[in-house]
Amino acid sequence: MAKTRFRSDSGLTARMGVVGFLLVVLYLGVGAALVVYSNSILIGAIVVGGLAWAQWYFSDKMALASMRARVVTPEQAPELHAMIDRLVALADMPKPRVAIADTELPNAFATGRSPNHSVVCVTTGILRRLDADELEGVLSHELAHVAHRDVAVMTVASALGLLAGFITRWGLYFGGGRDRNSNGVPVWLVVWLVSILVYAISFVLTRTLSRYRELSADRSGAYLTGKPSALASALTKISGDMARIPTRDLRAAGSMNAFFITPAIKSEQFMSIFATHPPLDRRLENLAKVSADLGRPM
Repeated sequence: MAKTRFRSDSGLTARMGVVGFLLVVLYLGVGAALVVYSNSILIGAIVVGGLAWAQWYFSDKMALASMRARVVTPEQAPELHAMIDRLVALADMPKPRVAIADTELPNAFATGRSPNHSVVCVTTGILRRLDADELEGVLSHELAHVAHRDVAVMTVASALGLLAGFITRWGLYFGGGRDRNSNGVPVWLVVWLVSILVYAISFVLTRTLSRYRELSADRSGAYLTGKPSALASALTKISGDMARIPTRDLRAAGSMNAFFITPAIKSEQFMSIFATHPPLDRRLENLAKVSADLGRPM
């Protein structure tokens, strides 16, 4: 992770390393399959790979655009900037850009390819609901994501899912060249099945990393502020108010769930393997341990 005063997390670092290694293996496997089976599919893969690179390089701009958020200056949002100024000084890290999304959805997220190219965004809905201590807890959580660099890993990981999903959907139409391999199996069928497998593995890897990174950011953010109860209160309030948000608004923001501090869903209705976040009770238990640790005498 970046050298800041946020507590390091060896578990997160190990998971990021494993996920990164497996993603490289998957990338090489997909690339080899495309080279062997079809040059035309390879061209399509290069195009999508370029789009995936653009997604990584311009991830902050794309995320802000998806939420219709705007970057704000200290003059436009003095209290928000002042809070982030204090936190980045406390953490000894570069200050990210600050953005606000005009939506009733109570949420926040961080994105960017590095601590020097990052942005922290909050919604007007979360600004209206949280008090100063709760908002500080949320912002510290998001800054921990930036310091840990797990946002960049998640962005790169999602790019592989984009590539595999593209091939799964359009591989049949780009399956020119040789129609069959040496065993007589149609080329497009082999590539299609491999792509489905790659997509499934990528999906599980990113979901596993996503859930752990939220727990890590909760811990690191709470240790930095010394107020785990404030973040616990914020998470409880946000999760409870999510039920009041219109379903159409939740669906519109669904593509950002893996990056939000809490998912834009009304209830814990998905199987744990598909969840982008750990259950609320687990996050509260995690913060209770931080509180107990901070309460111990030195």
